[in-house]
Amino acid sequence: MGEKLIIDREVEKAILIGVVDKSKNMTERLVQEYLDELDFLALTAGAETVKRFTQKMDYSNPKTFVGAGKLEEILYYLETHKDVEMVIFDDELSPTQLRNIERALKRKILDRTTLILDIFASRAQTANAKTQVQLAQYQYMLPRLTRMWTHLERQRGGIGMRGPGETQIETDRRIILDKISKLKADLVKIDKQKATQRKNRGKLVRVALVGYTNVGKSTLMNMLSKSEVFAENKLFATLDTTVRKVVIQNVPFLLADTVGFIRKLPHHLVESFKSTLDEVREADVILHVVDISHPNFEDQIKVVNETMLEIDNRTKPTFLVFNKIDAFTYEKKDEDDLLPKTKENFSLEELKQMWIAKGDTPCLFISAINKENVEEFREKVYDVIKEIHSARFPYNDYLYQDYSNLMD
Repeated sequence: MGEKLIIDREVEKAILIGVVDKSKNMTERLVQEYLDELDFLALTAGAETVKRFTQKMDYSNPKTFVGAGKLEEILYYLETHKDVEMVIFDDELSPTQLRNIERALKRKILDRTTLILDIFASRAQTANAKTQVQLAQYQYMLPRLTRMWTHLERQRGGIGMRGPGETQIETDRRIILDKISKLKADLVKIDKQKATQRKNRGKLVRVALVGYTNVGKSTLMNMLSKSEVFAENKLFATLDTTVRKVVIQNVPFLLADTVGFIRKLPHHLVESFKSTLDEVREADVILHVVDISHPNFEDQIKVVNETMLEIDNRTKPTFLVFNKIDAFTYEKKDEDDLLPKTKENFSLEELKQMWIAKGDTPCLFISAINKENVEEFREKVYDVIKEIHSARFPYNDYLYQDYSNLMD
């Protein structure tokens, strides 16, 4: 057997830029949280963040996003750190802003949208996912053609450069429009095939796992279905919807693991991936998975709820599944500390009581990786699925009969 040649991809160094935009009610703390997530996105794409820059502004500069003084500060840093190849902005930049910033800084400039599209391009495995990502990339590229002509001549490959559009001819407007039309037609065919597949699954109850990216949906899927769905501690480990048949006690059902959501998810990406999320629309039960160990899990819940309304506004049985209780930590307040509690000071038990008391949505608290509270989780899910199954189908449609109640 011949030896395998392994070539490590060189890690690109990057700096991150955020604006405390008063017109959008942004705060310094919120911008730092957004930059934390941008840092994680950069890491997922294969970049190392070496510096952050933020600026308070009434509104972002329409020409350069940041002010002239801040741009000079960033330029000085880049001139003294020649190894930094990339500047990433935590908002979608306009074509004008991209062009002006690139001329001033003479580095590869990415915005949050480009970074997310790049990660999706690197993670897409199936024809469906690849088609959806390419469509989103072309739609993003179309209004930025003027900038792409020169940009793509100078920069080849690396983060933000994967996927379509690396030659001049592909950046021609007419060709891109033709490609967009073809990709849309391809997606229509794929959608029809997916719809046929869903019909062929018969009349089993459908359950969908939804949630913010990297909250443990795939780990939960593996635990319930005893399968090996790809799970990784990086953003967007799952792009394609995976469906598995699961049996709890005597009731079979279909469990779908869907792509994770994220704040500021590019509009083109939401549109192109709506077909992937048909499993959410057609689900009978929603399991909204939450990473309770994340400091901003409440914001993540809000983002998912808002995205869900875009996809499907019908009311259906939903559980809030607070995952990763094994990783939860909090800061206990000193007894003589009279200041009000912050969210960092609430224990897991206190959070449980707070969320259960709300009563809007049933709450479950588990650790999928350590299998803590799994039996309670299974019982709660089983009760809802059995009720739907019993109402929809005759009793003899169960996988097998449950005679345990006759033995008493």
